[in-house]
Amino acid sequence: MMAINRRELVTRHNPILTEADESSPLSVGNGNFAFTADITGMQTLYGEYRKVTPLCTMAQWGWHTRPVSRERYGYSLEDVEMTEYPYEGRTVRYAVERKKGNEAVYDWVRQNPHKLNLGRIGLVMDGESVDKGRLSDVRQELDLYEGILNSRFCLDGMECQVRTACGGEKDIAAFLVQSEALGKGLAVELSFPYGSPDISASDWESEDAHVTEVAEREADWVLLKRTLDRDVYYVGVTLENCRLVEAGVHRFRILPAGQGEMGVTVHFLKDGCDGGKALGAGKAEDVLETGKALGAGKAENVPGTGKAKATGKAIGPAGTEKAFEDSRAYWREFWEKGGVIDLHKSRDGRALELERRIVLSQYLLALQSAGDMPPQETGLTCNSWYGKAHLEMYFWHEAYLPLFGHRDLLERSLSWYVKHLPEAKENAARNGYRGARWPKMVSESCVDCPSPIATLLIWQQPHIIYMLEMAYQCGVERDFLERYYEVVEETARFMADFAVFDEERGVYELRGPVIPVQENHDPVVTKNPAFEVEYWGLTLKIAAEWARRLDREVPEEWIQVAEHMAPMAVKDGCYLAHDNCPDTYGAYAQDHPSMLCAYGLMDGGRTDREIMGNSLERVVECWDYPSLWGWDFAVMAMTAVRLGKPERAIELLLMDTFKNRYVVSGNNFQEGRGDLPLYLPGNGSLLLAAALMTAGYPGSGELPGFPEDGEWVVEFEGVKGFPC
Repeated sequence: MMAINRRELVTRHNPILTEADESSPLSVGNGNFAFTADITGMQTLYGEYRKVTPLCTMAQWGWHTRPVSRERYGYSLEDVEMTEYPYEGRTVRYAVERKKGNEAVYDWVRQNPHKLNLGRIGLVMDGESVDKGRLSDVRQELDLYEGILNSRFCLDGMECQVRTACGGEKDIAAFLVQSEALGKGLAVELSFPYGSPDISASDWESEDAHVTEVAEREADWVLLKRTLDRDVYYVGVTLENCRLVEAGVHRFRILPAGQGEMGVTVHFLKDGCDGGKALGAGKAEDVLETGKALGAGKAENVPGTGKAKATGKAIGPAGTEKAFEDSRAYWREFWEKGGVIDLHKSRDGRALELERRIVLSQYLLALQSAGDMPPQETGLTCNSWYGKAHLEMYFWHEAYLPLFGHRDLLERSLSWYVKHLPEAKENAARNGYRGARWPKMVSESCVDCPSPIATLLIWQQPHIIYMLEMAYQCGVERDFLERYYEVVEETARFMADFAVFDEERGVYELRGPVIPVQENHDPVVTKNPAFEVEYWGLTLKIAAEWARRLDREVPEEWIQVAEHMAPMAVKDGCYLAHDNCPDTYGAYAQDHPSMLCAYGLMDGGRTDREIMGNSLERVVECWDYPSLWGWDFAVMAMTAVRLGKPERAIELLLMDTFKNRYVVSGNNFQEGRGDLPLYLPGNGSLLLAAALMTAGYPGSGELPGFPEDGEWVVEFEGVKGFPC
């Protein structure tokens, strides 16, 4: 079999737009930074897109905290009034209820810090905004293999071309503008909002609440300092054939120096230096491949940082062409190094659509979710839940990475777990548990958020152990085990301590207050949720195996709990959501059909295939499909694969229904959810299903997820199967 032509495979699915599509803006980025554009390649139509998908510029480090008042900057979780629950002879307390008199504290802790829109970059004509009615002859194509967005259109009848890219691993948005309208009123505007927890991450009204100032200026380079309360960041603008002038409060206009072409490179930084390297105004030819600056250059302090900037030729954004080169190199390595799946030779009419979803999901997740901390559900596009990460969704965003040959990208955020292990241990100790309890909804600080659901959720606990095992099974050295063993150990310690032994039944149980995967259950009534009990036992066994690999003593408690977890409850030949939910397929046939996860995601050796098969078919028959979420379809498909039903798997994975739409950009659009114009866990689950369907799982052989009817021709490289 010949090697797959990866450029051909990837570019076959380049998104192309010929008109404004507010549900499908296109983005460039690198996992830690993203710029989302309209059909002009910029954020020109900001007001029109904002109603569906806000156009934001976001970085993983870009957080803002709004002060409570001049007298008090903020609150902590300890200021929230807790809800008390009786639990095994003691009282446990969680920030669940929004209690009267404590509403302001509850809301502030929930909403702060929030992700920040770092700035808007768009075209203006004669100093005025442009609407889509003035655009014609639109053709925009995103080159997935190079990460470069090419936008052609006519503005008031004048031809324009904008090329947009992110500078490889730096937080850079670069633009090359070519148009006969340059010199006839066309310009670029850079503007900055105050922070907001809403979906747009932008407050354009509170002009007096933040400060934008010119910190340094040279002929072809300007450094801006942004101050929002106690949060500060910098914006370096490199100018080619153009100049920057102030145009109002928090607004700057970039005017062409002549006709034909101009380049703008905007570098967003948490502080005034990029990793200790100075910003400068140098062009591409001024920067050596070794990363050393040409020219002596006098070092001066960047205001407010105490760090030096070189005023001569120095390391930094070196013009648009350098940014485009960096983008090409970054994405070429991503596509050539990682796993791919080629279905284009198939005769089945669904093959190309499945291939499109796989390719675009790989691009989107690498761009939006593969950063230095677990991502929010909308990645770096816009705010969902104030920009905070949901750790139960971490698995869906990033578990596919080692299976597709990108363990290095996964390790970016694995380090966040190592860093915040002390906070997770404090979270467990708050209610008298040993080990580390990972929160659900967090900012970069790993502090739990008050919520009627978040603080009682538990299925995020086993995720980190299972993901680390996935990475291990894909080939790692001993130092990987040593680097992350403490995370495994402390997570397993909490899990074992959380399980309660029932002497009458002789099993360990998961008892309330607990919110299961299927979140529409009373936390006090919930007992032994199906997926959680299976996941608990499997990952405690994995933790024990990690200890053995490192020649560590295996805690006996881990083995006891793992081997004696309560079984999944059964009624009428089907698995129930939990022990106290006999109406699982009636009144509770909505939200996530979580019992299917207990077999779709792994096989712990305890599942009855006939009962699971009955459960899958009951879900297909009776579930409320509008209430499902994007990742549920992949779970159903993976369950079908393990049950030996590949045709059913294809049907479920591509089901044309609510929450399973994949728009032109490849984003999993959640129909009916105005607060979720995209849902990246859907994309991540699709890639997990693709790995299971191709590389399989222990004992399956290859291609267990495709019908053997002669209609499917499946080629894949660099994709690994599931470890369990």
